[in-house]
Amino acid sequence: QVQFVESGGGYVQPGGSLSLSCEASGLTLDLDYYAIGWFRQAPGKEREGVVCMYSRVSGGATYYVDSAKGRFTITRGNAKNTVYLQKNSVKPEDTAVYYCAAADTGYGCYSHGISKAEFDSWGQGTQVTVTS
Repeated sequence: QVQFVESGGGYVQPGGSLSLSCEASGLTLDLDYYAIGWFRQAPGKEREGVVCMYSRVSGGATYYVDSAKGRFTITRGNAKNTVYLQKNSVKPEDTAVYYCAAADTGYGCYSHGISKAEFDSWGQGTQVTVTS
């Protein structure tokens, strides 16, 4: 079972930047073979996908929800078991617990959206609070 540990959350002022990290363990294959994604859950709301990346063997393309386009960037680390989310120009509505996740089928990230149900390995989340 793949496990993830997220880090990098905290408080940030509106307009600021924050970088989240996610380290995976228990991989049976290199993380390049997994579709990966970042999700978030704000208080009282459902967990939603923010950004995802195809498995590298499928081309590594990315999908961003409209609210994240131009502000957030997902990358795979040089260390094969890490994933990052760079968040710029953050807004108060970005306040949420952020989770990284992977789909060991390699699917779940599509050109038209993120299929949360196909992501089967999750971290415990890291809180991001955007406040002045």
